[in-house]
Amino acid sequence: MSDLIGRTALVTGASRGIGRAIATRLAAAGATVIVHFGTDEDGAASTVAEIERGGGTAFAVQAELGTDGDVEKLFAGVESGLAGRPLDIVVNNAAAQPAGPLGVTTRAEFDHLFAVNVRAPYFIIQRALPLLRDGGRIITISSVATRMANPAQTSFAMTKGAIETMSLTLANELGVRGITVNAVAPGATRTPANAAVFEAPGLADFIAGSTALDRLGEDGDVADVVAFLASDAARWITGQVVDASGGLFLGPRN
Repeated sequence: MSDLIGRTALVTGASRGIGRAIATRLAAAGATVIVHFGTDEDGAASTVAEIERGGGTAFAVQAELGTDGDVEKLFAGVESGLAGRPLDIVVNNAAAQPAGPLGVTTRAEFDHLFAVNVRAPYFIIQRALPLLRDGGRIITISSVATRMANPAQTSFAMTKGAIETMSLTLANELGVRGITVNAVAPGATRTPANAAVFEAPGLADFIAGSTALDRLGEDGDVADVVAFLASDAARWITGQVVDASGGLFLGPRN
């Protein structure tokens, strides 16, 4: 597929994991990709190098989300690299991880989760809009945590619920410009960065057994959904949360 030739895409948190898979997938479709990273400079450089080895174009920008001046720093790098070109696609992928159950999460951890997972995507979109071409795409990575009761992820799920609401309301606001706004909700997704987590005895089998498609997710599964939503084929889809979990915890399988 090369349906994104001539387009530009910003992918936050693209130094590893799902973010890297999204960045490389969009580049393979022809987009020039802005690889954002917070602290993992080597990982971002590796993502850019992988894209370039595949014949694509990319450049990295650094900004630690959730800190003062984060969005301003991010877009200083974005605008410098774009050199006057518009943006076509914004993928809000970067996120802080779950902090723990109600009785354990501290106020500082809670505030950090919301700063990275909610405040940053909101203001990234706000700042991107003057650069975003009519007919552009905004895609934010959510989680199946919003439809499941997991006491260990209450605050994390709250942040993802917030960005799903944000996507719905912005879709209604920005549709007059032909801009689609959607969210993608992965489930348990194995990546090179988190593979060790799934080595815990029995965990991978348990998750696969709770998934309709009977396996763990891979980063490419999610990246392909994002690439579809970024493409012209998804021009009539907006305000939606696309579950990209393989059917995790849909109900009893037997």
